Amino acid sequence: MHPDVISDLAELDTTLRTVEAVLDVEELRRRVDELGQQAASPDLWNDQEHAQQVTSQLSYAQADLRKIEALRQRLDDLPLLYELAEGEEGAEGESALADADGERAALRTDIAVMEVRTLLSGEYDERDALVNIRSGAGGVDAADYAEMLMRMYLRWAERHGYGTEVYDISYAEEAGIKSATFAVKAPYAYGTLSVEQGTHRLVRISPFDNQGRRQTSFAEVEVLPVVETTDHIEIAENDLRVDVYRSSGPGGQSVNTTDSAVRLTHIPTGIVVTCQNEKSQLQNKVSAMRVLQAKLLEVKRKEERAEMDALKGDGGSSWGNQMRSYVLHPYQMVKDLRTEYEVGDPSKVLDGDIDGFLEAGIRWRMREPQV
Repeated sequence: MHPDVISDLAELDTTLRTVEAVLDVEELRRRVDELGQQAASPDLWNDQEHAQQVTSQLSYAQADLRKIEALRQRLDDLPLLYELAEGEEGAEGESALADADGERAALRTDIAVMEVRTLLSGEYDERDALVNIRSGAGGVDAADYAEMLMRMYLRWAERHGYGTEVYDISYAEEAGIKSATFAVKAPYAYGTLSVEQGTHRLVRISPFDNQGRRQTSFAEVEVLPVVETTDHIEIAENDLRVDVYRSSGPGGQSVNTTDSAVRLTHIPTGIVVTCQNEKSQLQNKVSAMRVLQAKLLEVKRKEERAEMDALKGDGGSSWGNQMRSYVLHPYQMVKDLRTEYEVGDPSKVLDGDIDGFLEAGIRWRMREPQV
């Protein structure tokens, strides 16, 4: 093998060994066995919520174990691929060498993805994520843009096979949405998506301007960890106002004939959340309570760590705190203003291809002092 190939393989092996040590492969195997025994228990489904937790945790742990074992197997197989390529002559040898180089490049990318996972060690990083998107300055273009961002994150989750649950969408009158709240259900969804928090800016020729002028619009993305029972976020009944109303879809079209939508107002903080996704008023209230608890957990953390910026960040839609620009005119580019990571194909990004931005954001956050 060429010395550069040998050096690269050694570097990949070092990185993968670090990932294996951080993920603790033996402990992961033990956990898969333990969860497998729990899942096989005949009385598991006596408690449906617990059963769903066990089966989903088992599925995720098995997937992690398969990924890390597959990476090790692929790396162990690479020297053999190069030996076989060197044993071939002419065009066949060149083709086999190109295949080996391609597998090495693909493996480097896949190991880097797993390495980023090991950087997610925050208190809430391993949890599901609750994503709020709000349209900002820019009128109907901003509302349309907010809906584009919602689709981008839902498509990203779909690409990875992650579950999602939309709790509420507030539609704008002409097009797009005023706001949306949804959950992404996957291990480390919060840690991964938390770097998306901030103001996103879009520059394009407005499809809503009959003079075809360029329009700049903004949308705000907020990412919170989903609350668990161990968080002890209690809400006194006297602190809560509950309003029910009829769900509606785009343009005010009725999508429900009963008052099933729920609006919760937390009187001490003034936080308001709504949920109208479910057909049942009770189901909507349960979902709305999850969102409210996540927001109150955020308030609690800010109070406990007042000297730090905490999770939610500065907020707002001013030019000063933008984190990413999506430019569709006069050129095509999406650029993260913190990491300098950029992509020249906005359509792919808006279709959910954001892993490069997420990886760059997580690595950037690890380098930056947390203030």
